[in-house]
Amino acid sequence: MDRPTATSATARDIILEIVRNMREGLEPLHYSTLPPAIFHIYLHPEDMDRLRGILPRIIEEAKRALDAERESLNRAGLAERFKLARRAEPKIEAPEGGWQVRILENTDDEVERGDIVIYSELALPAKGDLSAGSMTKRIATRRMGGVETAPQMSYRPAEPPIEEQSTGDAYATLEYEDDGGRRVYRMTKDQIVVGRGGRDYWTDLKLNTLPDVSREHFRLRRDADSGKFFLKDLSRLGTTINGEPAPTSVEFVDGEKRDRNIEAPVPHEARIGLAGVIFLEFKSSAHG
Repeated sequence: MDRPTATSATARDIILEIVRNMREGLEPLHYSTLPPAIFHIYLHPEDMDRLRGILPRIIEEAKRALDAERESLNRAGLAERFKLARRAEPKIEAPEGGWQVRILENTDDEVERGDIVIYSELALPAKGDLSAGSMTKRIATRRMGGVETAPQMSYRPAEPPIEEQSTGDAYATLEYEDDGGRRVYRMTKDQIVVGRGGRDYWTDLKLNTLPDVSREHFRLRRDADSGKFFLKDLSRLGTTINGEPAPTSVEFVDGEKRDRNIEAPVPHEARIGLAGVIFLEFKSSAHG
């Protein structure tokens, strides 16, 4: 079935979708109800460019709308005021530290103008096993082609690292945590591609994380003669090595993406950041 003709996302559309995401993601406990507090909103590049100048105002009004919705949901009905009925759900608490809202460009190729994708998060006690530590609930809502889709919920419990299976001696290891949990990737060839991957994007290390991370985010190369490692940043939102931005290797000419073949050296041990949302702990085997 073909999608409806794309129309631009308005600032009001974005705010209403943020409020819907919060409402869909409420988590009742015994004495209180927790709302998601961290929101990542992804817009088509054309919508992002059109609204860029008023993004601070959109974020400000989105926070006001979230406060108003929380107050509205908490407002007691007439029966409760006269103590004729008990409240069915505990009241919604304001998030500690306030609402956190970020609006970003959607780097997925298949998105269309008018699409709004939101991921929100809230932290919870681990279910069924308090010794396992906390867990994160993620709520994804989408407005695609002007149509709201059903929200998707996922829970990510704390867990020990899982070592990905590979054969041969590893030149390096990369330890990280994505939406699938904590993992250790063993690099057994001279070059790997790291990113979210996709139908037309091959990745050796596929990360299950936010769209801030590009489908092909960076390439990590080992020089066979020297044993040194080099990183080529191919992303839209950047890569850091021990907190320092790696030079971008891509440029866009007449809308076409081109690789300038620029690399940055990677120390034997390094913390590699992808768009500031996920970090890989890199360690060369030669370093011990």
